[in-house]
Amino acid sequence: MPKKVFVSGCYDLLHSGHVEFFRQASQFGDLYVGIGSDETIMHYKNHKTLYPEKERLFMVKAIRYVKDAFINAGSGVMDFIPTVEELKPDVFVVNADGSNDQKRKFCEERGIEYVVLQRTPAEGLTARSSTDIKDATSSIPTRLDLAGTWIDQPYVSYFAPGWALTISLEPTFEVRDRCGLSTSTRNMIRKIWPVKLPDMEPEMLAKLVFCFENDPERSDGIISGAQDSIGICIPGLARHYYNNRFWPEKIETCHDESVLGWLESHLAMIPLHPRKPGCSVVAGKDITKPKVQALAKAADDCWDAILAMDLWRFAAAYKASFDAQVAMFPAMVNPVMEGDDVPRSENSVQPYIDRWSAEPGVLAWKMPGAGGGGYLALVVDNAEKFCSAHPEAISLKIRRK
Repeated sequence: MPKKVFVSGCYDLLHSGHVEFFRQASQFGDLYVGIGSDETIMHYKNHKTLYPEKERLFMVKAIRYVKDAFINAGSGVMDFIPTVEELKPDVFVVNADGSNDQKRKFCEERGIEYVVLQRTPAEGLTARSSTDIKDATSSIPTRLDLAGTWIDQPYVSYFAPGWALTISLEPTFEVRDRCGLSTSTRNMIRKIWPVKLPDMEPEMLAKLVFCFENDPERSDGIISGAQDSIGICIPGLARHYYNNRFWPEKIETCHDESVLGWLESHLAMIPLHPRKPGCSVVAGKDITKPKVQALAKAADDCWDAILAMDLWRFAAAYKASFDAQVAMFPAMVNPVMEGDDVPRSENSVQPYIDRWSAEPGVLAWKMPGAGGGGYLALVVDNAEKFCSAHPEAISLKIRRK
């Protein structure tokens, strides 16, 4: 009797990449497909579907590799749980950029074989993804903060001034919302320039984006940190100095090809679940002068180590910066849900940190942005080797210009 094989996704922009994924998954047995509901996509991805769930179900069922398909009854990134509990598959197949520890653990607990496939096109066809189609010609970058995050908020730099370090990243992977890569700023940029950043002086562009995002009429009263717009708009490696103001006093950059190539060879990211709606990463914050000074020193050390291309010093400073962040904002790792007094263990990202920090070749780790979920950004001894050994890992490409 053939094994039952299960895959799950939105399939809102059905394309050849999906069909090839179904073909490859069907080689493990009879293929069953769980499809995200309209409601789930609205809450998880913050946009309406192009095709309603009944139409998506019809199209997926019509593909010859699919035995049957269902609309998932759950919600969020794990919306397939009720479907799996009823279907009881033998194999759960995901593509590399859809894999995470939460799914792997879910399968291990139920004795389901967990298979990760690389995203490969059918022979003779171009590789496709939903992101490619939505952003057919878009090249809006994202950013990764390396050290000093939170110093761009005046209520932090009030205690001690310091630098924040960022790199601007080419969007060579699916940039998921609520995952610490400044997607709120990136999405704001796309409202003005949907395809690419305009050709203008990067610092002026960053200031324009910062002012546009922080509209004085904003109802939530939140001021987005300047490191988001700077990290996206200024190519290469940048550091920006904050001293009790929203905009930095000075910005320094590094475009040395040997340094940028060296950084790329030692950075990788692991996708986790997105930061959950209703969670707070500032609950329980404890900001003191010694803690901010520790954050500022770690950022100084990180910059010096990068320019010297000293891997061990870089890893130590990178981790010291994250430790300083968490000392001030413990909810980065253990977010507090709205209405709760203490964090819930099921929302903690500490198990992911424990798992990946123990992997061979991992030297340091941090949560990008404000944390609470999204990605683990790792310093590794060899990024190419690490990503080859871990199909879910994402290699990074720093934007040069």
